[in-house]
Amino acid sequence: MNNYLEPNEWCIIEKGLKPENNRSSESIFSIGNGRMGQRANFEEKYSGDSLQGNYIAGIYYPDKTRVGWWKNGYPEYFAKVLNAPNWIGINIDIDGEPLDLAKNKIEKFERVLDMKNGLLKRSFIIKMPNDKKLKVDTERFLSIVDNEIGAIKYSVTPLNFNGEILITPYIDANITNEDSNYDEKFWDEINKKVLVHEGYITTKTKKLDFHVCTAMKFDIYKNQRINGIVAKTIEKEKFIGNTVKISANIDDEITVIKFGVVVTSENHDKSKLMDVAKQKIDYAYSKTHEIMFKEHTNAWAEKWEKSDITIDSDIAAQQAIRFNIFQLYQTYTGEDERLNIGPKGFTGEKYGGSTYWDTEAFCLPFYLRTSEPQVAKNLLLYRYKHLNKAIENAEKLGFSDGAALYPMVTMNGEECHNEWEITFEEIHRNGAIAFAIYNYIRYSGDKSYLSDYGLEVLIGISRFWKQRVNFSNQKNKYVMLGVTGPNEYENNINNNWYTNKIACWTMSYTIETINYLKKSFPKKYNLLKEKLKFDEKNEAGKWKKIIDNMYFPEDKELNIFLQQDGYMDKEQVLVKDLKQSETPINQNWSWDRILRSCFIKQADVLQGIYLFEDKYDTETIKRNFDFYESRTVHESSLSPCIHSIIASRIGDINKAYELYLRTARLDLDDYNNEVAEGLHITSMAGTWLSIVEGFGGMRIQEDQLYFNPSIPEQWNSFSFKILFRGNLLKILINKQKIEIFNQSNTPISLMIKDKKVNIHANKQIICKL
Repeated sequence: MNNYLEPNEWCIIEKGLKPENNRSSESIFSIGNGRMGQRANFEEKYSGDSLQGNYIAGIYYPDKTRVGWWKNGYPEYFAKVLNAPNWIGINIDIDGEPLDLAKNKIEKFERVLDMKNGLLKRSFIIKMPNDKKLKVDTERFLSIVDNEIGAIKYSVTPLNFNGEILITPYIDANITNEDSNYDEKFWDEINKKVLVHEGYITTKTKKLDFHVCTAMKFDIYKNQRINGIVAKTIEKEKFIGNTVKISANIDDEITVIKFGVVVTSENHDKSKLMDVAKQKIDYAYSKTHEIMFKEHTNAWAEKWEKSDITIDSDIAAQQAIRFNIFQLYQTYTGEDERLNIGPKGFTGEKYGGSTYWDTEAFCLPFYLRTSEPQVAKNLLLYRYKHLNKAIENAEKLGFSDGAALYPMVTMNGEECHNEWEITFEEIHRNGAIAFAIYNYIRYSGDKSYLSDYGLEVLIGISRFWKQRVNFSNQKNKYVMLGVTGPNEYENNINNNWYTNKIACWTMSYTIETINYLKKSFPKKYNLLKEKLKFDEKNEAGKWKKIIDNMYFPEDKELNIFLQQDGYMDKEQVLVKDLKQSETPINQNWSWDRILRSCFIKQADVLQGIYLFEDKYDTETIKRNFDFYESRTVHESSLSPCIHSIIASRIGDINKAYELYLRTARLDLDDYNNEVAEGLHITSMAGTWLSIVEGFGGMRIQEDQLYFNPSIPEQWNSFSFKILFRGNLLKILINKQKIEIFNQSNTPISLMIKDKKVNIHANKQIICKL
């Protein structure tokens, strides 16, 4: 852990600049607006350790896979999230000496992420090598109203000298990805134009030919009055800028207002990109920084009004949940069904791809309950539109007849993950997509989705499961061999309990859906049968046979579900017995040693119990939780949240709270010593779930909301809001009661524990706990 950040309910605050923390802070203080985002790099030159990162949603590079030897079916490339042209640059020189926090003496430094208003701020005082003191204040935001526009306010004040300040605003397109497989630069320049106080540079990606035009326009003020000094233009390869030299006296405040625009060929005609950028930058400039920021903060206020979670008397927990909600909304808005949620969002290069199974398993439930239904629906449509690619992916591995295997990592539906034990074996991802369809429908009530889109996906996935199992004569059961379950510290195992479970559930749900559509949408169903060449009698009959005869490993002595065949052959050591110096084990042990250990990276059996908890009694859940949690190292960001929810379910509130803090402050306190590479965006949705489903006890039962709340002893009360089928509800829970406010114009019925209650429009109810 590295808890160097200040406690605050609405802000993330770093006081003092320690070089060893800078990359971590660049991740933590990242900003975004769903269309683009950037790490919290400094505007001015910084020669210290840094990962410069500007990222644009949907823009990527197919970096050729680099492996020791090739395997049939192996992805040809790994989709790299591209480090895009850097528009934030504002270099400062004082009487010929460059401002550089890696070299100047820092007398005061503070970096603040204002989550309430979506604003990144810095303030520092430095002493230059010539003993001249300088005060700098910066503010930066990416508009969530106009998501192709960003703005910077950068102020410099001499504290003990009169002198010349050279200001150089610029755009740098000569950038690289640190994770390039062959040290290749991914961008080519097409054209550029630099004018006084503004400039444009258009670049394109190699191979896929995405075009991006990046623009800037700026003004410089002296003591709040516009400075009329004419700038000199700079034009180099993949670089444009201006320089302005200003004479300043002690306490003169010199302020740069700089607008940036990023437009792409994903949304505009390639031949008109520079014209569009010109229109956008002029629009921002004429609107003014002040008005744009006011609109931006008003939009954030609307988001917080619908999604804020409040926690009374626990500032660490409060700060953490707002940080997680804030980063989720910065990453994905649901406005564009072509986009999805990468595990690092706009905060780093690691992992690549725009979607993993994380989206369906963790993120979709968050957006289902905090946004209009179309937002979650767009996440499902993203997968529906990739169905043909999923069928192609399966064909590459030898499957046929419309079997669909969705990729572990993708940008366009093609598999682009380059680790064989994941690419070929972590097939439970297919089940997460099927469950997401079910989750969406049970929550939204939108059953028409099944006939319009859902059944096609379910049939493709069920066809895959049918071909992926085989019948074992020895066991007289169907088995599934050579898989990797959610616990990625186990590879090439047989009969992973969770994978077998989600496979059978998918086939069962597909059969249930077919029966529903035959009755409710017979014409659409018959058209789908013809389109998919679906032989209901034979195919559904085989699925039913597999469901009824699937093998599930268990330990009858311990009375637990067994993670996979042979798990108990491993030496059974508990996490509490690990030496602290050896954790995280993924950074201290060889992979061979990890694979032979009993240690679990994240919820595996417990992932299945979480999804299908209604099928198990509390004692069954508790036995499995106690066994597996004690062997789980939680070295996946997706791990603590699921364990926290289950701990709440079985009444172990102290454990639930401990795990909540771990999931909520995973990045803020850097539990796994990896935040420098970027944030864990998708697990942040799990953090939200650990409060709403964990402590709030929220479920869907018999087509209505159900609450069975609990509260950590550290909290006096907590509240959250959810949207459910047109109703906006605010739930307030303390140690004595639960209050539910129906902030909508229609009544709603729901369950609190075993009691049914009706809440009239714009009314509230109070129930004792």
